[in-house]
Amino acid sequence: MNIVIVGLSHKTAPVEIREKVAFSPAEIEHPLKQLLALPSVSEAVIVSTCNRVELYGISRQPDVAIMEMKQFLAQSHGLESDVLAPHLYDFSGAEAIVHVLRVASSLDSMMIGEPQILGQIKTAYGYACEYKTVGLILNRFLRKAFSVAKRVRSETAIASNAVSVSFAAVELARKIFDSLENKTVMLIGAGEMCELAAKHFINNGVSNVLVTNRTFSRAERLAEEFNGTAVSFENFREQLHRVDIVLSSTGAPDYVLGAKKLKAVCKERRYKPMFLIDIAVPRDIDPAANKLDSIYLYDVDDLQGVVQANLKERQKEAAKAELIINEEVGQFQRWLATLEVKPTIVALRQKMEQVRQGEVEKTFSNLNGLNAKERKAIESMSSAIINKILHHPTHVLKQTSTEDDSSLYLDAVRTLFDLPDVDRQK
Repeated sequence: MNIVIVGLSHKTAPVEIREKVAFSPAEIEHPLKQLLALPSVSEAVIVSTCNRVELYGISRQPDVAIMEMKQFLAQSHGLESDVLAPHLYDFSGAEAIVHVLRVASSLDSMMIGEPQILGQIKTAYGYACEYKTVGLILNRFLRKAFSVAKRVRSETAIASNAVSVSFAAVELARKIFDSLENKTVMLIGAGEMCELAAKHFINNGVSNVLVTNRTFSRAERLAEEFNGTAVSFENFREQLHRVDIVLSSTGAPDYVLGAKKLKAVCKERRYKPMFLIDIAVPRDIDPAANKLDSIYLYDVDDLQGVVQANLKERQKEAAKAELIINEEVGQFQRWLATLEVKPTIVALRQKMEQVRQGEVEKTFSNLNGLNAKERKAIESMSSAIINKILHHPTHVLKQTSTEDDSSLYLDAVRTLFDLPDVDRQK
């Protein structure tokens, strides 16, 4: 049995292509059952996110399954196969196992370490369970993927460093203040990045929010969203002594906060630390303010520097995660290999037991007058002979189960002993 993957992602296809092959969660039942109905596929899962669409299948004929799955992906969205072909990738066997474990652990994500992809795969698995398109192997495999992803997050620091500008601001604030609880944030302007950073601050304990904007109604709407207070743009400087953190993004051509005003604010605050984040281009806050005691001023380039440093740290942690995945791949492959070997060993023993019983019965019929003890001795001797004969072939089948040519041994045993073949259609 082989795990087979066909798909595309942000690495191989632009959004114009990805959106054409996306599957709607509300309509996933029909395509799941269509995928399962392919002649070479015996189990099926469809993962569809904004950054990737992947088909997971189980097959005894991986090359045929890959071809059928590619055709299915194109036809189910009314596309020509040639349109999708340059953007598709496919994996089978060990490569497929590695790929899914890497995806679930967010090593293949646009942002390494992001947690969303694991939840998305769990959702896809849930649909497949609901519509009964998964069986023994994908059930076991995806549960393994979930446990590996959890292990990666617990044994590495892959998700511990901020890799967005907005969250990097929160990370820096934590280094300046012992705690963000009971701190006050002022938003100057209504830039999207500034607004997003404010949400991160609130989620991390900031309790008071002041919002100012040249358009007061806009300030009021934003203040309501954050359960804060709107401040008129003309008077916001008079409120700075109350503020611990300033997020500024106005788009003004000149500075809206000068070093002279901030020097006075520092004195009024009795030189308690004040964190200023200037996300505007051109800048809103005079860079000279950074020379003032108790002022910590960061512009967008400073925050990008923090992000880049954190990305490098995540890359280091990703190398540790790859080692975990390689270890787990071997474990799963060994289990998967036993699915081929066990039925053959069972069939071989059953065949030998039929032969033994037949010959023992003939012996008993030719030797009249045997007592129970003598019959038991013949039974035991014949069983021992069968066990001795089967010991080495069984050992070899188990030992070679994880090798590339294991199917040669299995086919040879089935042919030599005329064993009934397992279902090899899919």
